[in-house]
Amino acid sequence: MHERALAYASGDAWLYGILSLPAAPAALGVVIVVGGPQYRAGSHRQFALLARELAAAGIPVLRFDYAGMGDSDGATCGFEHAARDIRASIDRFFAETPSLERVALWGLCDGATAAALYAPDDARVAGVALLNPWVRTEQGAARAAIRHYYRARLFDRALWRKIARGQFDWRAALGALWRTLGTARASTSTADAAAPPMPDLPSRMLGALQGFQGPVLLLLSGADLTAREFDDLAATPGPWRKLLDGERFAHHAIERADHTLSRREWHAQVVDLTRRWLRKL
Repeated sequence: MHERALAYASGDAWLYGILSLPAAPAALGVVIVVGGPQYRAGSHRQFALLARELAAAGIPVLRFDYAGMGDSDGATCGFEHAARDIRASIDRFFAETPSLERVALWGLCDGATAAALYAPDDARVAGVALLNPWVRTEQGAARAAIRHYYRARLFDRALWRKIARGQFDWRAALGALWRTLGTARASTSTADAAAPPMPDLPSRMLGALQGFQGPVLLLLSGADLTAREFDDLAATPGPWRKLLDGERFAHHAIERADHTLSRREWHAQVVDLTRRWLRKL
């Protein structure tokens, strides 16, 4: 396996990425779509490690910086407008890897959401792997906090020790809980009733996953509110549950893992699950 840096245009911006190539690259490659305000190495170097571990298994990998992030220049556009950068990266990946026939997109958080939103519009995308996908709404985040964070805190011994020692500001905590309850109960739309509401992020994500016909790998950390918000959405009777119960979707929970898989064993578990899933594409 060897690595080399790439520079390529995406509109008016120059993007920079790292290509990890096995000695005999497979016909299926992986494009890592970075999530959050970070660059191509990732938190705890998780994207660099993932790319090298997949390349060691014969799978070529490209990881890159969005415009305006890391080493790439241009204006930062955000994950909802990342399609141009993803397409430019796939184009360059194919140009650099003659054996390549298809790609899978692998993303974390809003990178996962960007990958899902992009996938239906590019026939070269054979599959999408989503780690803790971002489907944030104010109401969804508040409900997830109530169901998962506040309930867990009731059984937190450290919290009760603070209360016993008089070290806990219960007035501030109750105020925060009250505001969270209010947000959770609020209407999901504050738009002018005369104007058609814009689709929220979960609705756009649902439409994209319905439109994409390839396999989807869902990886959800056990100790992450972003994952719990997605879980709560997926558990609601209706189109989300119907979609995710389909045979195209492979679900895996990473027990006790945090959002960015900060422990080696969590990262190793995700790498193994990803590798096994890729073999089936």
